[in-house]
Amino acid sequence: MQISSSLLENAVGEFARLPGIGRKTALRLVLHLIKQDTEEVQRFSNTIRRMKEEVLFCSVCHNISDGAVCSICSNPSRKKELICVVENIRDVIAIETTQQYNGLYHVLGGIISPLDGVGPDQLNIQTLIERIRPGEVEELIFALNPTIQGDTTIYYIQKKIASWPVRITTIARGISFGGELEYADELTLGRSLQNRMPVEKYVSH
Repeated sequence: MQISSSLLENAVGEFARLPGIGRKTALRLVLHLIKQDTEEVQRFSNTIRRMKEEVLFCSVCHNISDGAVCSICSNPSRKKELICVVENIRDVIAIETTQQYNGLYHVLGGIISPLDGVGPDQLNIQTLIERIRPGEVEELIFALNPTIQGDTTIYYIQKKIASWPVRITTIARGISFGGELEYADELTLGRSLQNRMPVEKYVSH
């Protein structure tokens, strides 16, 4: 793809670095921005800049937040005794879209994967344990992607808190093994949450 302007070429290159954006789509986006008023383009760039500079991570659950504590953790109508453990922020958004869950979350920031060099110490596991320790949490719901790495992560955390009076469940496997949680349709994901089962039925020891 030959582009007559190096400025345009550089802009296309930056957009093409985004996940799921090829060079043709990147070029279409850049050409769209060129047609817009300067004020609109400045508003767009300022919004992206502010997001990067000002977005925070919740000190409680590690979800994205505008303040020290996210709107979910600070919402008095959420069920504090339920914590849904997810791999990343996209999974929080996916579950919230179902409108089938009214508890809290805990974002691990990944899953245990020795082949990828990711161990328990690199995840937000210790903060999860600290949230459970006071005894206010009644149920821990694991909503991790149904993969070997996801099951390994569940098993590791389960062993860590095995002696504590906390019910441990996982979402029903209406989601296919090896699939990605964020790509599940809302109905399947919602029913999986409603029909969660004790984790012992799914995680082999």
